[in-house]
Amino acid sequence: MELPMSDATINTLSASRRSGLAAAIGKAAGLAPGLLLTMAIAGLAYGLREIPGVRTFSPMILAILLGILFHNFVGTPARARGGVVFSLRRILRLAIILLGLQLTASQVVAVGGAGFAIIVATLAATFMLTKAMGRVLGVERKLAELIAAGTSVCGASAVIATNTVTEGSDEDVAYAVACVTVFGTLSMFLYPVLGTLIHLDVHQYGLWAGSSIHEIAQVVAAAFQHGKEAGDFGTIAKLSRVMLLAPLVMTLGIIAVRRGARSAGTKAEAKVPMPWFVLGFIAMIGINSLGVIPGAATHAVTPVTTFLLTMALAAMGLETDIRKLKAKGARPLALGALSWVFISCFSLALILAIG
Repeated sequence: MELPMSDATINTLSASRRSGLAAAIGKAAGLAPGLLLTMAIAGLAYGLREIPGVRTFSPMILAILLGILFHNFVGTPARARGGVVFSLRRILRLAIILLGLQLTASQVVAVGGAGFAIIVATLAATFMLTKAMGRVLGVERKLAELIAAGTSVCGASAVIATNTVTEGSDEDVAYAVACVTVFGTLSMFLYPVLGTLIHLDVHQYGLWAGSSIHEIAQVVAAAFQHGKEAGDFGTIAKLSRVMLLAPLVMTLGIIAVRRGARSAGTKAEAKVPMPWFVLGFIAMIGINSLGVIPGAATHAVTPVTTFLLTMALAAMGLETDIRKLKAKGARPLALGALSWVFISCFSLALILAIG
């Protein structure tokens, strides 16, 4: 038989609930200014894309540029700090999880075994060579790692996802994003011309664009210049490459822990922090591959995911100091250029060799 609670107990529980509700409201109110600011910058980035010629740039790229301009010429209000950090961490992780709903295992099958092998080989070779060239050029390890991830996988999204384990500065992230923006944009204009000059067929050209151009938007813009078939194949190849973001981030996390363990003089088997959002990303791919989510729902989530990523990049810009970017010099830019040339030539060589 359950005994009735006393009035004192009931009053204590009610007071506890009221206190918890008040704390939640207070926390939400503290986050609101920063969230509204990142949302406003993201919205402005979308608006700028309506200007002729600007649509070639993704809203994420425009958002980080707007954020940097606002922070350095206007100043990010102190009261917005909490919401900006929330956008940079929590909203970013949510967006990467939702990104998995744009991918399915069948897309890898569509690329084919040879095509997927080219994508994997290109990604691995580009990442390792960029890291090695970074050491030769004297570029800081964390910045070189972010440039390597952005070039080898999927541009800005890979940079900010990789930084969850690399833990570079906001300026490192901004510099890496700038690199993949500049060289990915050059690819977007050069690939259609080069593809014609070297007589690539639609599948070869689509695979080349998908396996080597930095951003998804840049791949789409370049691949469809050779027709719908090349565009569709290039997009699928690029999405297959995005799938490799999860194992890359998890591997880097393990390496980071072992590096820290060695420097601390402890065993390499130290506890590895699990990037749970990456597991969520993988889970979303699995769920989407089962076909249990209606196509209309996944299509509806896609623009939401892009907007959330745009908010995260706006927050990144609001945390970036131009003076610190200038202090890094031209060597990281040279690294980005060398990495871009390598991924373009290496993937093309594999495609032509395999036929």
